[in-house]
Amino acid sequence: MKVLKIIPEQCTGCMRCELACSYMQSGTFQPAKSVIRVAPLEAHTSYAPFTCLQCAEGWCMTACPVDAITISPVDAKIVLDDQCVGCKLCTIACPYGTMFYDRDTRKATKCDLCGGDPACADACPTQAILWVEGEPVDWLGDFAASRTGMDLEGRAATGGR
Repeated sequence: MKVLKIIPEQCTGCMRCELACSYMQSGTFQPAKSVIRVAPLEAHTSYAPFTCLQCAEGWCMTACPVDAITISPVDAKIVLDDQCVGCKLCTIACPYGTMFYDRDTRKATKCDLCGGDPACADACPTQAILWVEGEPVDWLGDFAASRTGMDLEGRAATGGR
């Protein structure tokens, strides 16, 4: 299985991934239409791209009352536009904040891995976003812990338990 591997330490905040994604999603270079976002951290001294982790739990799928979210051949959770009623329950259910609501279409939207050729990975000049063989990984928790000095349970990170 191929997955997006995000390496936030390599991100320079150039936002090329957002532009490439918005073009793939909407046909325009409009970062507000992107489903990958670059978060500035530590007063803009570092950056971290984030998008749907295609998590195994699939909270977005579970929350959808009309079964408008399914799994594509490339293992991406995708929104079926013809079934989505725009209720936004999936956006509330996603713990990562990577389900979006498009006001123009009045539908939910999220990363669909560009059908197996993610534009964000192709556009990244520093290889902070890679399309590689592997399993989905929650890099965000470990990255946040390294930045705050706390483990995921709120204890001082010591490297051991």
